[in-house]
Amino acid sequence: MSGKNATETLGADAAGIARAARILQSGGLVAVPTETVYGLAARADDTAAVAKIYAAKGRPGFNPLIVHVDTLTQAEALAEFSDLARQIARAAWPGPLTLVLPRRADAPLADAVSAGLPTIALRMPAHPVMRTLIRESGCVLAAPSANLSNAISPTTAAHVAASLGGRIDAILDGGACENGLESTILAVRHDGTLDILRPGPFDLARLRGFGSAADRPAANIEAPGQLRSHYSPGKPVRLNADKPHQDEFMIGFGAVEGHCTLSASGDVAEAGGNLYAALHEAAASQLPRIAVAPIPAEGIGTAINDRLRRAAA
Repeated sequence: MSGKNATETLGADAAGIARAARILQSGGLVAVPTETVYGLAARADDTAAVAKIYAAKGRPGFNPLIVHVDTLTQAEALAEFSDLARQIARAAWPGPLTLVLPRRADAPLADAVSAGLPTIALRMPAHPVMRTLIRESGCVLAAPSANLSNAISPTTAAHVAASLGGRIDAILDGGACENGLESTILAVRHDGTLDILRPGPFDLARLRGFGSAADRPAANIEAPGQLRSHYSPGKPVRLNADKPHQDEFMIGFGAVEGHCTLSASGDVAEAGGNLYAALHEAAASQLPRIAVAPIPAEGIGTAINDRLRRAAA
């Protein structure tokens, strides 16, 4: 945190956004709602501000950050866009898709944003609060999830406060996040190859006309969310459970009931929106272990299972 005061909670109105913009301009940290999860934002061109993100989260320095932009023009000043990358950006943005592209040598960014990599991860969010904040602050914003590193991602302002309260300057409270899962991350290679670095809520079928995207295991960390152990609730997690053991908090789905459910109707999109809230509830319960019902690996279910496997690792 850049000051000695407690973390402010700001309304997501004009006054709150203006206050958040001033904090960011001065090198502070603000948690901001997006359509995916809450992000911990700092101006991406300020080395000291970006360092505060890593310090507040306890994030390892080899794990790069996503930079959020408001326009394609801003993005093109930061990365080298091939014709293919530009077509994908125009088709997918704004939305929950992050593109990993070659970083421009003259990009006005703190080096730590890329964690020493020759690439940069870019996203144009769809959430009106985040978009307005980028415009108001006049800065592109580095913004990983607003939680302690390796912990459950936040989908409400209360989740942020429980994890980072007292460690950051402010939280813009825009209510619960719509998608509830971090963005899909797609690397666009020099040869036109498309690699899925992290599954997420973006429907990659929308990009079918641009070539097929392959889910290739990365030899090294190229983007956020690739650590084997991540999204941890701090308790052992058992997956594909039909019923709980006596000492387990059960997260249900469909016909499998639980202490809470991701979706009683078996809707995987609804489950994605509820996943982190359910994990937060399970983490706060008195029961020492967590069990999760099977989730079909279809659509956004692929991303849900990815997060659950890392939570259980």
